Amino acid sequence: MESKGLIVIVEDERAIADLQRLYLGEAGFGVHVESDGIAGLASIRRLHPVAVVLDVGLPSLDGIEICRRMRAADDWTPVIFVTARDDEVDRILGLELGADDYLTKPFSPRELVVRIRTILRRHAGTPFAAPVAAGAVTLDAARRRVEASGHPVELTSTEFDLLAKLMSSPGQVFTREQLLSSVWGHADYGLGRTVDVHIAQLRAKLGADSPIRTSRGVGYSVAE
Repeated sequence: MESKGLIVIVEDERAIADLQRLYLGEAGFGVHVESDGIAGLASIRRLHPVAVVLDVGLPSLDGIEICRRMRAADDWTPVIFVTARDDEVDRILGLELGADDYLTKPFSPRELVVRIRTILRRHAGTPFAAPVAAGAVTLDAARRRVEASGHPVELTSTEFDLLAKLMSSPGQVFTREQLLSSVWGHADYGLGRTVDVHIAQLRAKLGADSPIRTSRGVGYSVAE
Protein backbone atom coordinates (compact mmCIF):
# COMPACT_ATOMS: atom_id res chain seq x y z
CA MET A 1 0.00 0.00 0.00
CA GLU A 2 1.33 3.43 -0.95
CA SER A 3 2.21 5.55 2.08
CA LYS A 4 0.00 8.53 2.82
CA GLY A 5 2.97 10.35 4.31
CA LEU A 6 5.25 10.12 7.31
CA ILE A 7 4.01 10.77 10.85
CA VAL A 8 6.55 11.51 13.58
CA ILE A 9 5.42 10.36 17.04
CA VAL A 10 7.27 11.67 20.09
CA GLU A 11 6.07 9.53 23.01
CA ASP A 12 8.04 8.12 25.94
CA GLU A 13 5.53 5.41 26.90
CA ARG A 14 6.49 2.53 24.64
CA ALA A 15 3.15 0.71 24.81
CA ILE A 16 1.29 3.83 23.71
CA ALA A 17 3.80 4.58 20.95
CA ASP A 18 3.60 0.99 19.68
CA LEU A 19 -0.20 1.19 19.56
CA GLN A 20 -0.11 4.49 17.68
CA ARG A 21 2.46 3.06 15.26
CA LEU A 22 0.27 0.00 14.64
CA TYR A 23 -2.94 1.89 13.90
CA LEU A 24 -1.31 4.63 11.84
CA GLY A 25 0.64 2.02 9.88
CA GLU A 26 -2.56 0.07 9.17
CA ALA A 27 -4.12 3.36 7.98
CA GLY A 28 -1.37 3.68 5.38
CA PHE A 29 1.01 6.12 7.06
CA GLY A 30 4.72 5.76 7.51
CA VAL A 31 5.65 6.17 11.17
CA HIS A 32 8.84 7.28 12.94
CA VAL A 33 8.90 7.14 16.75
CA GLU A 34 11.15 8.96 19.21
CA SER A 35 10.92 8.71 23.00
CA ASP A 36 12.99 11.78 23.85
CA GLY A 37 12.11 15.42 23.25
CA ILE A 38 15.45 16.59 21.84
CA ALA A 39 15.70 13.57 19.55
CA GLY A 40 12.09 14.10 18.53
CA LEU A 41 12.68 17.71 17.50
CA ALA A 42 15.79 16.68 15.54
CA SER A 43 13.78 14.01 13.69
CA ILE A 44 11.00 16.48 12.87
CA ARG A 45 13.54 18.87 11.39
CA ARG A 46 15.33 16.11 9.48
CA LEU A 47 12.38 14.08 8.19
CA HIS A 48 9.81 16.81 7.35
CA PRO A 49 6.74 14.72 8.27
CA VAL A 50 3.19 15.46 7.13
CA ALA A 51 2.08 15.61 10.80
CA VAL A 52 3.51 15.30 14.30
CA VAL A 53 1.99 13.61 17.37
CA LEU A 54 3.53 15.08 20.52
CA ASP A 55 3.26 13.85 24.08
CA VAL A 56 3.30 16.85 26.42
CA GLY A 57 5.38 15.21 29.16
CA LEU A 58 8.70 14.11 27.63
CA PRO A 59 12.28 13.65 28.83
CA SER A 60 14.79 16.43 28.00
CA LEU A 61 12.30 18.65 26.13
CA ASP A 62 8.55 18.62 26.62
CA GLY A 63 6.00 18.62 23.80
CA ILE A 64 4.94 22.21 24.38
CA GLU A 65 8.52 23.42 23.97
CA ILE A 66 8.98 21.28 20.83
CA CYS A 67 5.89 22.92 19.32
CA ARG A 68 7.10 26.36 20.38
CA ARG A 69 10.45 25.83 18.65
CA MET A 70 8.80 24.47 15.51
CA ARG A 71 6.54 27.51 15.17
CA ALA A 72 9.39 29.91 16.00
CA ALA A 73 11.26 28.37 13.04
CA ASP A 74 8.20 28.88 10.77
CA ASP A 75 7.52 25.15 10.73
CA TRP A 76 3.72 24.88 10.48
CA THR A 77 3.51 21.11 10.17
CA PRO A 78 0.21 19.98 11.77
CA VAL A 79 0.68 19.07 15.44
CA ILE A 80 -1.57 16.99 17.68
CA PHE A 81 -0.83 17.02 21.40
CA VAL A 82 -1.52 13.96 23.53
CA THR A 83 -1.22 14.14 27.30
CA ALA A 84 -2.25 12.53 30.56
CA ARG A 85 -3.09 15.95 31.99
CA ASP A 86 -6.78 16.73 31.48
CA ASP A 87 -6.35 20.37 32.38
CA GLU A 88 -7.95 23.36 30.68
CA VAL A 89 -4.81 25.47 31.15
CA ASP A 90 -2.65 22.87 29.39
CA ARG A 91 -5.17 22.55 26.57
CA ILE A 92 -5.43 26.28 25.95
CA LEU A 93 -1.66 26.76 26.23
CA GLY A 94 -1.10 24.06 23.65
CA LEU A 95 -3.54 25.60 21.20
CA GLU A 96 -2.15 29.08 21.68
CA LEU A 97 1.31 27.77 20.81
CA GLY A 98 -0.03 26.58 17.47
CA ALA A 99 -1.18 22.99 18.01
CA ASP A 100 -3.90 21.83 15.62
CA ASP A 101 -5.67 19.42 17.94
CA TYR A 102 -5.47 17.88 21.41
CA LEU A 103 -6.21 14.40 22.81
CA THR A 104 -6.19 13.39 26.48
CA LYS A 105 -5.00 9.95 27.57
CA PRO A 106 -6.49 7.40 27.53
CA PHE A 107 -7.81 7.84 24.00
CA SER A 108 -8.75 5.48 21.19
CA PRO A 109 -5.95 5.06 18.63
CA ARG A 110 -8.71 4.99 16.02
CA GLU A 111 -9.66 8.50 17.15
CA LEU A 112 -6.08 9.64 16.61
CA VAL A 113 -6.17 8.28 13.06
CA VAL A 114 -9.45 10.10 12.41
CA ARG A 115 -8.06 13.38 13.75
CA ILE A 116 -4.93 13.13 11.61
CA ARG A 117 -6.91 12.27 8.50
CA THR A 118 -9.21 15.22 9.13
CA ILE A 119 -6.32 17.66 9.53
CA LEU A 120 -4.53 16.40 6.42
CA ARG A 121 -7.73 16.39 4.36
CA ARG A 122 -8.38 20.00 5.33
CA HIS A 123 -4.79 20.92 4.57
CA ALA A 124 -5.06 19.46 1.08
CA GLY A 125 -8.49 20.90 0.34
CA THR A 126 -9.14 23.89 -1.90
CA PRO A 127 -12.62 25.23 -1.05
CA PHE A 128 -12.31 28.20 -3.43
CA ALA A 129 -11.25 28.26 -7.07
CA ALA A 130 -9.81 31.75 -6.65
CA PRO A 131 -8.61 33.89 -3.75
CA VAL A 132 -11.36 35.46 -1.66
CA ALA A 133 -11.26 38.65 0.40
CA ALA A 134 -12.93 40.06 3.47
CA GLY A 135 -11.91 43.66 3.99
CA ALA A 136 -8.12 43.85 3.96
CA VAL A 137 -7.73 40.09 4.43
CA THR A 138 -7.18 37.85 1.38
CA LEU A 139 -7.24 34.04 1.51
CA ASP A 140 -5.79 31.92 -1.29
CA ALA A 141 -6.90 28.33 -0.64
CA ALA A 142 -4.98 26.84 -3.57
CA ARG A 143 -1.70 28.19 -2.23
CA ARG A 144 -2.85 28.11 1.42
CA ARG A 145 -1.79 31.69 1.91
CA VAL A 146 -3.35 34.53 3.87
CA GLU A 147 -2.46 38.20 3.60
CA ALA A 148 -3.59 41.17 5.65
CA SER A 149 -3.11 44.58 4.02
CA GLY A 150 -0.76 42.88 1.56
CA HIS A 151 1.44 41.30 4.22
CA PRO A 152 1.65 37.48 4.62
CA VAL A 153 0.19 36.03 7.82
CA GLU A 154 1.51 32.69 9.11
CA LEU A 155 -1.34 30.44 10.29
CA THR A 156 -1.50 26.88 11.55
CA SER A 157 -3.42 24.39 9.43
CA THR A 158 -6.41 24.62 11.78
CA GLU A 159 -6.35 28.42 11.93
CA PHE A 160 -6.27 28.57 8.14
CA ASP A 161 -9.19 26.18 7.76
CA LEU A 162 -11.22 27.98 10.41
CA LEU A 163 -10.73 31.29 8.60
CA ALA A 164 -11.53 29.62 5.25
CA LYS A 165 -14.79 28.28 6.66
CA LEU A 166 -15.84 31.69 7.94
CA MET A 167 -14.85 33.40 4.68
CA SER A 168 -16.75 30.84 2.61
CA SER A 169 -20.04 32.57 3.54
CA PRO A 170 -19.51 36.22 4.50
CA GLY A 171 -22.17 37.46 6.87
CA GLN A 172 -23.30 33.98 7.91
CA VAL A 173 -23.01 33.27 11.62
CA PHE A 174 -21.53 29.84 12.32
CA THR A 175 -22.18 28.25 15.71
CA ARG A 176 -19.31 26.67 17.62
CA GLU A 177 -20.82 23.25 16.95
CA GLN A 178 -20.91 23.93 13.20
CA LEU A 179 -17.29 25.05 13.22
CA LEU A 180 -16.19 22.05 15.30
CA SER A 181 -17.95 19.72 12.88
CA SER A 182 -16.63 21.38 9.71
CA VAL A 183 -13.08 22.21 10.79
CA TRP A 184 -12.22 19.66 13.47
CA GLY A 185 -14.39 16.84 12.17
CA HIS A 186 -16.25 16.34 15.46
CA ALA A 187 -18.91 18.31 17.32
CA ASP A 188 -18.34 17.85 21.03
CA TYR A 189 -19.95 20.90 22.65
CA GLY A 190 -17.52 20.59 25.53
CA LEU A 191 -14.75 21.61 23.12
CA GLY A 192 -16.40 24.94 22.28
CA ARG A 193 -13.60 26.72 24.14
CA THR A 194 -11.21 25.30 21.53
CA VAL A 195 -13.01 27.34 18.87
CA ASP A 196 -12.80 30.47 21.02
CA VAL A 197 -9.04 30.05 21.46
CA HIS A 198 -8.42 29.63 17.73
CA ILE A 199 -10.61 32.66 16.98
CA ALA A 200 -8.59 34.68 19.49
CA GLN A 201 -5.36 33.54 17.83
CA LEU A 202 -6.67 34.44 14.39
CA ARG A 203 -7.66 37.90 15.56
CA ALA A 204 -4.26 38.44 17.16
CA LYS A 205 -2.43 37.43 13.98
CA LEU A 206 -4.69 39.47 11.66
CA GLY A 207 -4.57 42.47 13.98
CA ALA A 208 -6.65 45.51 13.09
CA ASP A 209 -7.49 43.92 9.71
CA SER A 210 -9.39 41.04 11.29
CA PRO A 211 -12.86 40.73 9.69
CA ILE A 212 -14.09 38.24 12.32
CA ARG A 213 -17.22 39.25 14.22
CA THR A 214 -18.72 37.72 17.35
CA SER A 215 -22.44 37.13 17.68
CA ARG A 216 -22.76 36.87 21.43
CA GLY A 217 -24.29 33.60 22.52
CA VAL A 218 -24.41 32.29 18.94
CA GLY A 219 -21.02 32.07 17.19
CA TYR A 220 -18.77 33.81 14.68
CA SER A 221 -18.85 35.32 11.18
CA VAL A 222 -16.80 37.53 8.90
CA ALA A 223 -18.05 40.91 7.76
CA GLU A 224 -19.70 41.05 4.33
